[in-house]
Amino acid sequence: MINPVSRAPQSEPVVNAAPATQQAAPPKAPSTTSTPKDSVQISNAAQAALQEIIETPVQTAKEARTGDHQAQTLLAKETTAQKT
Repeated sequence: MINPVSRAPQSEPVVNAAPATQQAAPPKAPSTTSTPKDSVQISNAAQAALQEIIETPVQTAKEARTGDHQAQTLLAKETTAQKT
């Protein structure tokens, strides 16, 4: 069964007027202890991708020499791009 919704009575807004001679206190800095902290978990695949992105050319060359196929492919692409 559907019940009708009645409107709640509206109250008048309260206005606090301070005397002209009274000054407001300066705002306080927000407390860092009450700020909630967000935590994020990054997958292993995302961590590996990030590591590859921030890897230096020296690291890439070293990995290519040790048999890393991804590093070898990247070096081949970089070499081709430099020739053109």
